[in-house]
Amino acid sequence: MKLDLQQLPSWSELVGLLAQVEWALPWAAWLWPLLLLVPLLPPYRSHLTALRVPFFALAVQGSGERPRPGAVVLPHGVLAWLLLGLAWTAAVLAAMQPQWLEPPITRVKPSRDWLLAVDLSPSMKTSDFRDQDGRPQDRLSVVREVTEEFFERRKADRIGLLVFGQQPFVQVPFTLDHAAVRTLLAEARIGMAGTRTMIGDAIGLAVRVFDESKAPQRTLVLLTDGRDTGSRVPPAKAAEIAAQHGVRMHTVAIGAKNARAGEEADLGGLRSWAQATGGRAFLATDRVGLQAIYQELDAIETQSHESLSAQQRLPLFHWPIGAALAFLGLYLLWAALLAAWHSRRSAREASHV
Repeated sequence: MKLDLQQLPSWSELVGLLAQVEWALPWAAWLWPLLLLVPLLPPYRSHLTALRVPFFALAVQGSGERPRPGAVVLPHGVLAWLLLGLAWTAAVLAAMQPQWLEPPITRVKPSRDWLLAVDLSPSMKTSDFRDQDGRPQDRLSVVREVTEEFFERRKADRIGLLVFGQQPFVQVPFTLDHAAVRTLLAEARIGMAGTRTMIGDAIGLAVRVFDESKAPQRTLVLLTDGRDTGSRVPPAKAAEIAAQHGVRMHTVAIGAKNARAGEEADLGGLRSWAQATGGRAFLATDRVGLQAIYQELDAIETQSHESLSAQQRLPLFHWPIGAALAFLGLYLLWAALLAAWHSRRSAREASHV
C-alpha cells in the first residue's frame, strides 16, 4: 500500500484547522507548570507489617540471607518521566475545554409579512391578457405567472395567501416556505370561493390574520378585477380598521382598459381604500403593467430583515482525557514492570550470597 503524500494536509490547511479550535478555559494552561514540582514531592510509601526480634543478627546468620534495606526508591527513568509529562499535558488540555467551531449558520429573521389576497370570482376567467406568443390568457393565469417574480424578490419575507370570492379563505398562513404558497396558488380554481366578490370581508379576514403576526411591517396586496357585491363589512370600513391595526394595503385592479361592463374593477374604490391605509392603488391592464407594479412595490416596500449568525461548538475535551488515561496507563504499566524487574534482581542477588 502506497502513501499518497498529496492527500496529506498542507501546513496552511493544518493552521486553518487549528484556527477552528477554541478554548473555553484558556487560563487552565497555568496548571501545567505544576508538573515541574513533581520531582520535589516525597516518594510514595507502602507500609508492610514487620516483626521485631531482639536476635535479628543471629537470625540472619542462621538463615544465610543477606539483609536488605526496607525502603527502596525505584528509579523512574526517562521514559517514565516522558509518559507522566504527556499524561499531565493532556489532562491540562482537557481542563482548558477545547471546542470545535462549526461553520457559521446564518438565519434571516423576517421583519415584514406579506399577505396576497387573490380574487377567485368568475370574472377572473376573462381572457383579456395575452401571453408571450400573443394567445389569449385569463386574468388568474397571468396573476400566477407574474407572482413568481414577486416570490423571487421577497425570499427573506414571510408570505401568506388568502383567496376570496363570496367567502374569504386563508390558504397559507405566513411562511418562509414560498414553494408551498406557489403550489396552493397554482391549485386555486376560479369559483371555488363562490360566485360573488366580497372585498370588504376579504380585507376584514386579512386584518384578523395580521393580528397573529409579530412582524413590525405588515403589508396586504389585494388583487381583484371586480367590485364589492355586498360584504357584511363595507370595504371602506374594513380599510379603516386595517389602518388602525397597522396594516398597509396596496390594491391592484386587474383587467383591460376596454373591459366590458360588469368585468371592470372599481378603480375609485380601490384607490380610496388603499390611501386610507397609507398604501397605493395600481392598475394592471396588461402583463408588462402587472410586472411593473411588483417592481414599484419593491421600491415602496424596501426589503428589511435581520440576519442572525450562530456557530455551533462541539466539545473536544474527551479526546485529551482519553490520551491522558492512555499515557497514565502506560506509565503505571512501566512502573509495574520496573518494580517486577527490581524484585527479581534483588532475589538473584540474595541467592548468590
